[in-house]
Amino acid sequence: MSIKKAAAVAIVAALGVTGLAACGGEDTPAAGRSGTPAPKTVTLVSHDSFNASKEVLADFTKRTGFTVKVLKSGDAGEAVNKEILTKGSPQGDVFFGVDNTLLSRALDNGIFVPYEAKGLGRVPAAYQLDKEHRVTPIDSGDICVNYDKKYFADKKLAPPVTFDDLAKPAYKDLLVVENPERSSPGLGFLLGTAAKYGDDGWQDYWKRLRANGVKTVDSWELAYNQEFSGSAGGKQAKGDRPLVVSYASSPPVEVLYGEPQPKVAPTGVSTGTCFRQTEFAGLLNGAKNPEGGKALIDFLISKEFQEDMPLQMFVNPVAKDAALPELFTKHGVVIEKPETMAPEKIAEKRDPWIQQWSSLVLK
Repeated sequence: MSIKKAAAVAIVAALGVTGLAACGGEDTPAAGRSGTPAPKTVTLVSHDSFNASKEVLADFTKRTGFTVKVLKSGDAGEAVNKEILTKGSPQGDVFFGVDNTLLSRALDNGIFVPYEAKGLGRVPAAYQLDKEHRVTPIDSGDICVNYDKKYFADKKLAPPVTFDDLAKPAYKDLLVVENPERSSPGLGFLLGTAAKYGDDGWQDYWKRLRANGVKTVDSWELAYNQEFSGSAGGKQAKGDRPLVVSYASSPPVEVLYGEPQPKVAPTGVSTGTCFRQTEFAGLLNGAKNPEGGKALIDFLISKEFQEDMPLQMFVNPVAKDAALPELFTKHGVVIEKPETMAPEKIAEKRDPWIQQWSSLVLK
């Protein structure tokens, strides 16, 4: 999941605006330069899929004296656009949830100010896409095609593995994807095909998918919980598409929330169809509590928060010392070679590619 984030992989219903508090500890922040007390609340603006354990945020308050207020602001694209519109007078102090597909838009509009987080050395350089440290990488996830294991077992058909497989006659009328103009996973999948087949080759690939009966819907929710036959929601809705664009972390979620909880994930991942999504946090330009914001960004890459994320938002930590929970290691998959693309190229190509995709697939 955007993970997103996408992300979280929104299999779990998004929560509303929340304020999570804990009692202050001894490390209360110092007073501001004017001599007035520093604000005790730090506001985190995010997309709707943000979640964290109350205990973890309470520990942040105990350490720093800052209480965290979480303001959820729609999906990733909507949330970023709101911050662009309010640049210089932001809704909060820190923004979490801008991913690599939207990063250049946020940076070019100047909504963040530079801050190099404490502990950033624990995050591999591959995730650090902004050399000016206007944003800090927090999590990663992979947008991939998921498949319904039972369908393929019943049909005695091997599930697809690669992008090429999806266009083969054996998988005709089986795949549902999301519109990249409206959906973060849909955009990630489009970018994955462009990374795989090149600037001049992805269009022919989508012509092959269209000829092979690909179905397009507007959102991940519709695709995964209505059209996909392998999800709990899709089963209830009598979905008839056994292939869907979702996330590599979706199978563990199906296990966690299954009733009764299955011993084996009912869905699998086509590991050769993945695009790597990384989410970032940044200190907002005009933040009322910049010191609290910096402390919060430090905390977001701490081992404690990084290890809390997988079961809260179903994304992978980026810190090298953070361990994955057993649910992920037992039921998830590690994508060794996902497709990637530089944010600058995404910024240049995103809109014209979406227009081309619409003319190829929707007309």
